[in-house]
Amino acid sequence: MDERTTCAVIGGGPAGLVLGLLLARAGVEVTVLEKHGDFLRDFRGDTVHPSTLRLLDDLGLGERFAHLPQTRLTEIAFPSADGGRVVVGDLKRLAKFGHPHPYIAITPQWDFLSLLADAAAEEPSFRLVMRAEVTELVKDRGRVQGVRYRTEDGSTHTLRADLTVACDGRWSLARAQAGLRPKEASVPMDVWWFRLGRTPGEGPNRLQPHMRGTKFGITIPRRDFYQVAYLGRKGTDAELRRRGIDAFRHDVADLMPDLADRVHELTTMDDVKHLDVRLNRLERWHTDGLLCIGDAAHAMSPVGGVGINLAVQDAVAAARVLAGPLRRGRVDDRVLAAVRRRRIMPTVIVQGLQRLLHRMIVSPVVDGRRPGPPRLFTALMRRAPWLSTVPALIVGIGPRPERAPVFARR
Repeated sequence: MDERTTCAVIGGGPAGLVLGLLLARAGVEVTVLEKHGDFLRDFRGDTVHPSTLRLLDDLGLGERFAHLPQTRLTEIAFPSADGGRVVVGDLKRLAKFGHPHPYIAITPQWDFLSLLADAAAEEPSFRLVMRAEVTELVKDRGRVQGVRYRTEDGSTHTLRADLTVACDGRWSLARAQAGLRPKEASVPMDVWWFRLGRTPGEGPNRLQPHMRGTKFGITIPRRDFYQVAYLGRKGTDAELRRRGIDAFRHDVADLMPDLADRVHELTTMDDVKHLDVRLNRLERWHTDGLLCIGDAAHAMSPVGGVGINLAVQDAVAAARVLAGPLRRGRVDDRVLAAVRRRRIMPTVIVQGLQRLLHRMIVSPVVDGRRPGPPRLFTALMRRAPWLSTVPALIVGIGPRPERAPVFARR
């Protein structure tokens, strides 16, 4: 079956749906292909940062988002040796800069994606195809002309497009078939995600790191559970699973004594989801007829939870650059290169900061060289609490926040 669209978007994640929505509001015919039948997957990254919240306001979706179930994080704090805590990122300080959302909203990603999909469906030039697994790029004389995808009934479709945008994540099939290879940076850790029960309203609404010996964990308060990230040395997933659930529960209870009374909720190691952490980026984000954005262009470490925010910003920048050329039917190498040129600076800055945090905080803990953040760092943050504004700006807003283009505002 042959089909035709102006822009084919591979992947119905945050980047793909934001790009599809914005291009459709510009009057561009766009088709988003999502291989799953729904958005219901755990631990996909549920942080919606202040800059993304402002974007939703620009798009006329802020009120809809406010009605989604969510918790609001206003602080990032480290434990201190005296049993207290040191605030290293105070998002409340963003209000002094006139920002309307001085917090990070934690909401199920499937709700966020459904909101975007519903808004995009209101545009006549938008089409979302679920259960559409892209199997290969369609090429003609070296140029990407679209994709082939397989639907649930096993039939194969050919979707031809003036431009194909890969938003299919860190293991991007489109990127691999185009011969684009990311440059990998070394990463000291992997992450294991799980959830433990929480009474609504229990504890403070802040992201809380926990450090003890070589153990490192982070709790993220959700409405009725804690989303927990357990950090360990890179490549130790097989060893951790070999030790079994009893040993893992013991480690979690030792690291987070306040949650020891509920570690029994972890019944098997299947409740613990492994994330193979990657930190990489493409030197070139495009080839003729294909553009990569989001994790397909640059995989981020979970440190700071900024991956979704950066991907959304990529999508907004791409829509701004591409809308006019797509309407005119002239998307050339110069246009595609302009997207990378606009977004490479914030990508490099954020990845550089993540590598610095890996080196200063994560590696010393998981290697057993230091039980927490550098003392000089915590002492400085206590003496000058206003410095917590800097991490709040970097994590919450980003080095180059993107506002919605005029054609997409409502």
